[in-house]
Amino acid sequence: MTNPPRARRAFWGDIRFLIGVALVILSIVGVWLIVSSARQTTPVLQADRTIAQGEALVSDDFRVVEVSLGTVVDGYLAPQDLAPGMIAARTLADGELIPVAATADAQSSRTTSIVVESSVGIPASVAVGTAVELWFSPPLADGDGFDAPRILAADVVVASIPEVDGVLAQRSAALDW
Repeated sequence: MTNPPRARRAFWGDIRFLIGVALVILSIVGVWLIVSSARQTTPVLQADRTIAQGEALVSDDFRVVEVSLGTVVDGYLAPQDLAPGMIAARTLADGELIPVAATADAQSSRTTSIVVESSVGIPASVAVGTAVELWFSPPLADGDGFDAPRILAADVVVASIPEVDGVLAQRSAALDW
């Protein structure tokens, strides 16, 4: 007795084939969604130079860059958020994206700028934005020497260091305190 040949079912009618096709389509759609969401960028401000604490923020000090920040985008300063009267609440490094928390209103600031000339020069390690202490050693009344040094101002931020010229020139610094 011979069994009659069984009719073969078409492979596209097989449930395993249909599940495989569905999984391939789902993975393609998933990857496409992930890639397209990663390409969503937002314009934010990036510092073109080091900006010292207390310095006024003006548009010439920044460039607009497109970045993908996701949910933290509200924590950074967008070009339209830059308003007159804003200052740096802390030193902003060259190339840093500007956080909203690093800005303040000039009215709330208690800083001022002074120029200090040092008789001994300024070390090369001191740059714009460096926090320093100002010490002072007054001359003695008899003109023979100096009194004990004492702190004149603590937590002072260097706002600028002018270029020196000449062989014997020394650097002086403008300080914010």
